[in-house]
Amino acid sequence: MHVPDGFINAPTSAVTGVVAAGAIAVSLRGARRELDERTAPLAGLVAAFIFAVQMLNFPVAAGTSGHLLGGALAAILVGPYTGVLCVSVVLLMQGILFADGGLTALGVNITDMAIVTTVVAYAVFRGLVKVLPRTRRSVTVASFAAALLSVPAAAGVFTFLYWIGGTTDVAIGKVATAMVGVHVLIGVGEAIITALTVGAVIAVRPDLVYGARGLHQRLKLRVHGELVDAPDAHPAPVAARTSRRTLWVTGLVTSLVLAGFVSFYASANPDGLEKVAADHGIDRKTEDHASADSPLADYGVKDVTDARLSGGLAGVIGVGVTVVAGSAVFWAVRRRRTPDAAPTAVESA
Repeated sequence: MHVPDGFINAPTSAVTGVVAAGAIAVSLRGARRELDERTAPLAGLVAAFIFAVQMLNFPVAAGTSGHLLGGALAAILVGPYTGVLCVSVVLLMQGILFADGGLTALGVNITDMAIVTTVVAYAVFRGLVKVLPRTRRSVTVASFAAALLSVPAAAGVFTFLYWIGGTTDVAIGKVATAMVGVHVLIGVGEAIITALTVGAVIAVRPDLVYGARGLHQRLKLRVHGELVDAPDAHPAPVAARTSRRTLWVTGLVTSLVLAGFVSFYASANPDGLEKVAADHGIDRKTEDHASADSPLADYGVKDVTDARLSGGLAGVIGVGVTVVAGSAVFWAVRRRRTPDAAPTAVESA
C-alpha cells in the first residue's frame, strides 16, 4: 500500500505530513515508557523483520498480491508508540533508499501504514485481551483479529484521503469497494504472519512481548496422580526459555534469510493498491520517484546483472540499514532502569 508521488495532491500531502510529524513526536515520548535496556534491541529487530517480510508479496486474488504492513505486529511486540516508530523507520528507509513509496507522499504513507494500522490493531487487541483469559493462546488469537482488521482499515483511510486530495477524477465508491475488498484478503495474510510471529516470540520470551505483559502461568500440583492448579493467589510469571541474545540473533538471521533469499520467490503480481490504481485510473498522474536513480532503487543493486544476486544483496542491505537505524532510535529514547528495578519475568542467561 505504498502510495507513490502524484496520487495525492500537495495540500493533502502537506496536512498528512503534519499529522505524521506530530504522531512521531508523540510516539518518541510514549516509546520511553515502553522501552528499556531489555526491550529496545527487540524494537530495532522488529523494524528489520517488518522490512524483510514486506519484500515477500503473496498472491491473494487473480493478478493481485499483498504484503505485510506490520503495524499490528509491531504494536503487540513492542507497544503502540514504539510500533508507530518501527513502521515509520521502515517506510523512511524504503522511500529514501529503495524508491518505494513517494517522498512527497511520505506523510500519507506514515499516516496510513504506520499510524492507522498501529492504532486500530492495538485498540482491537486490547479490547480482546480484556475479555479473553490471559493465556498465550488468547494473546495469539487477539493478534490475529487485530492484524486482520488493521489492513482494510488502512485501505479505507487511503480511500478517504484520495477522496479529499486525489489527483484524478474517479468514482470513489468503486475505488472504496475495490480497495477494501482486496485488502480484506490481504488482511488474512497479515493476520497469519502476525499471529505466527507473536506466538513464536511468546513461546520463548513472553516477558519481552509488550502485549503479553501480565501473562502468568498456574503452578501445577499432582494430586492422586492428576495435575491440578495450585491454590496460589499470585500465579508465577511465565518463564523465559531462551536468552535475549539468542532471540535477537535468531530474529536477525531469519530477517536476512527472508530478505536475501526467500524474497526472490515472492509474487510478481501488483499489490492491492497498484492493482486498484491500474484498474480504476487513479495512477494516471503518478510521478517519477525522486530516488529513482538510487543504487538500490526497486530493491536491486545497481550494476549487478544477476537478478537473484541483485535482489538478495539489496534485501540484506535493507535489513542491515533498518536494524541499525531503528536500534539507534530506540536505544536513544529508551527508559533507563534504576538499579533496584526488578525484572518482570524470569530471564535466562
